[in-house]
Amino acid sequence: MALLEELREAVIDGQAKLAAAKVEEGLAEDIEAGTLLREGLIAGMAQVGKLYEEGEIFVPEMLVAARAMTAALGVLKPHLVEQGVASSGKVAIGTTQGDLHDIGKNLVAMMLEGSGYEIVDLGVDVPADKFIEAIKDGAAVVAMSALLTTTMTNMQLAIQAITEAGLRDKVRIIIGGAPITKSYADEIGADGYAEDASSAVRLVKEVLAA
Repeated sequence: MALLEELREAVIDGQAKLAAAKVEEGLAEDIEAGTLLREGLIAGMAQVGKLYEEGEIFVPEMLVAARAMTAALGVLKPHLVEQGVASSGKVAIGTTQGDLHDIGKNLVAMMLEGSGYEIVDLGVDVPADKFIEAIKDGAAVVAMSALLTTTMTNMQLAIQAITEAGLRDKVRIIIGGAPITKSYADEIGADGYAEDASSAVRLVKEVLAA
């Protein structure tokens, strides 16, 4: 369908106004909200992730594409709720305590939302009890980010607190950020590590399927 192709292209090219307009056009033509989400926004963001992994585009282009997807999603959301389109899962995301960096976290949140997940954005400088609260509220995945070596240790403390609260078996925990490595994720008992926003989307899908 030409309109879905145009919606995908608008997302990939980062044209926010056009992407939102294409969603409105699609709804006016009685295309189901779920179809616009899956075949328009999710397919577009999947292509953006692929282009990033192939080195065709970089973080700034990804951010612009994610913002276009967010604009389109803003128009689509009420219709998804109305039509009872289920989310792919609830993900709570936040930058760990002591860390105020949010560009990477925001990009991951936008990419995940564009991939059909319900996002609970806890913001920056997030203490362990906020993650615990989100798990009690139904988050199936907790995604923690840190940009500083001095704050990455708080990821371990948060995981310990989640374990002590008796919730560790109820949630999948993934981590990421500049100083983070897979071996650090293994060492602190996380379920996975993502090196960038594109692999974070894939990782969430994998840990929820596990």
